[in-house]
Amino acid sequence: MIRVAVCLIILNVNIIDTGFLEQQKKYPRVRQAIDQSLKNIDTLFKSKGVGFPAQKIFLRVFKSEQKIELWAKSSKVDTFCQIKSYKFCSTSGVLGPKTKQGDFQIPEGFYHLNRFNPHSIFHLSLGINYPNNADRILNKNNNLGGDIFIHGDCVTIGCIPITNALIKELYVIAVYSKNSGQSKIPVHIYPAKMSQINLEKINRSFNDKHKIFWANLKDGFDYFEKKHKLPKIIINQSGQYSFK
Repeated sequence: MIRVAVCLIILNVNIIDTGFLEQQKKYPRVRQAIDQSLKNIDTLFKSKGVGFPAQKIFLRVFKSEQKIELWAKSSKVDTFCQIKSYKFCSTSGVLGPKTKQGDFQIPEGFYHLNRFNPHSIFHLSLGINYPNNADRILNKNNNLGGDIFIHGDCVTIGCIPITNALIKELYVIAVYSKNSGQSKIPVHIYPAKMSQINLEKINRSFNDKHKIFWANLKDGFDYFEKKHKLPKIIINQSGQYSFK
């Protein structure tokens, strides 16, 4: 039987209380992931000087580099520390935002995890709240689609796939963070590392098609790069982000 590479969710498990971990443990894949990865996760966080579970975690995604960065902070400090980088194992689309259903694009913008799927057809899946209000305002006449996930299995038509071994680790980290009280885990998705040189390069490659949009994303990238703190993000009536 041929499995079609689509980003689907079969069951949404989205419980917001301190029993979230116990709810997730009801699923065999989650129990297996915890058994296989928890000790290594604890060692990884300690090696970075951050206790596990951390007070907060944060994900940055770079499409050109095909990487997910995991950042975390403890209650003892105000700034985030990079814990690890996860490599995509497949990708689709090109640089630039997702603007409609079926365009194979990975979204770009400022999101958060909103779903945990413990028996995804792609092993384990972490849902991203695309489309957000900015997407809706900027592309109001389009059917924007949805069901964008970070998942396993190395197949995609617009999601962010990593290997099954890596999604086990990242899924467990996210479950423990949510169970410890982090109701929203931010996910910032960029076309590339937003240095001025990279921004000029990708703008030339796309004939400045996304120049204004990418400049707006760079403001958010620069805020975190300089401070290693998460800004408060506001979406205005024009669909632009501001950072405070």
